Amino acid sequence: MQSYWFGDMADGTCQPCTGDAGTLADRARSLETSMDKFAPPDWQVAVACGACRDRADYLAKLREVCFLVAEHRIREKYSGRDVELLQMTRTLDELDTVINLLTGRMAEWYQTRHPAFSRKFRRFDARTLVRTMSRRSGGALGRVTGDIERLSATRTALAREVSARAEVVMPNCSALIGGLVAARLLLHAGGLEPLARLPGSAIQVLGARAALFSHLCARTPCPKHGIIFQHRRVHNAPQQVRGKVARVLAAKLAIAARLDLYRCVAVPEFIERSQARIDAAGVVP
Repeated sequence: MQSYWFGDMADGTCQPCTGDAGTLADRARSLETSMDKFAPPDWQVAVACGACRDRADYLAKLREVCFLVAEHRIREKYSGRDVELLQMTRTLDELDTVINLLTGRMAEWYQTRHPAFSRKFRRFDARTLVRTMSRRSGGALGRVTGDIERLSATRTALAREVSARAEVVMPNCSALIGGLVAARLLLHAGGLEPLARLPGSAIQVLGARAALFSHLCARTPCPKHGIIFQHRRVHNAPQQVRGKVARVLAAKLAIAARLDLYRCVAVPEFIERSQARIDAAGVVP
């Protein structure tokens, strides 16, 4: 028997599916057909089956069914528990970009008023630089630097919310590398399910796209780490064992991502064993 969205065909006879467009869309979503034996239906088959009157009616019903199926899949996609975390992390990264661009632009503007300031510019961190310019400036320059300070405060509050949300969505990954780094791993992977499908070797270099591309094309040294370098266990590890620590951490993150996807609860035994294994990898022989 061959099943289509409009009915079932068997031994030259057709049994149409009755119901409205929603019923037909539910049927279309439930169909599972092997593509090796699948034969695309013709509108004349649907007419002979009694599912529609003519080609125009067939196309109109098919269009409505396709729209309903697409809407259902989009609704499912945006109902995932990691969707909001992805948007929050993207916003956090965009805020970082905007703050850095505006800070550099305001520093150049400020130097036109105070040329001697250029000698001190590189010694200040971004927050001190903005505070200094805001305190000493008036007019448009003062207002913009004040806006940068408010954006920085918003960014700090959002970072705390991202970390807290990551601990709910990815409890095991967050326990291993912290909420912010886990959220950025999630962002680069495209979601919790894609992250859970990645092997440890891919998670290890996730975020090092430029270095990996250079390695593949120009035979430069292979990158040892990507986003996970932001975690203290990696960037504080001795140089000679940093690659080993990154490899072990990525392997544990691959398991943690699967636990987060299918269980969505922290597993203390796994976290404790993983942290002990990562700490052991950081010991210089």
